[in-house]
Formats: sequence, structure tokens, C-alpha cells
Amino acid sequence: MAKKTPFPPREELLSLINDGELTVKVTPNAGDNSISLPGEGGPAGTLLVRVTATPENGKANAAVLKLLSKALGLPRTSLEIIRGTNARTKITAVPE
Repeated sequence: MAKKTPFPPREELLSLINDGELTVKVTPNAGDNSISLPGEGGPAGTLLVRVTATPENGKANAAVLKLLSKALGLPRTSLEIIRGTNARTKITAVPE
């Protein structure tokens, strides 16, 4: 079973939201579900999200939204991928 890793502090995640948008770089088929802050191996200002789901039929996108909603403490239905549904780099709308 995959080791559970804690999420980065909510305040740091919220500081990455720019005009109601959050940029995430997704790694599907990962060994575990996790979120890493920029500067921990990725481009500045882009949240790194790893999900175990496969990138088929929207499974990875759904897993990303579920993970982000837990980390941000927001309802899953309040988040939406507005750009990059078929790409690894996605823009997610986050309510302010």
C-alpha cells in the first residue's frame, strides 16, 4: 500500500492561486497520490500533483480534482479544470 504523505500547508497552496486560477503539473500512474510545492523539483508557480489514476476516460483529472479539494479544504464540485484537460499542465479554476 502506498505511503500517505501530508499535504503542503493550505496557506501556501492558496498563495499560488492567481486571479482564481491554479496551475498544476500532473503525473498520472504515479506510485502514490501527493502534492508538492514549486521549487521541489518543478517550475516556479506550478503545483506538482501525482496521482495513481490512469490518464484515460478522465480518471486522472477526477483524481486531481479530488486531491486538490482535500488539500484546499474546498468542495470537489467547486473546482474545475478550465484548460489542459488532455495535457499534463492544467489550469484549474478555484473559487476565491
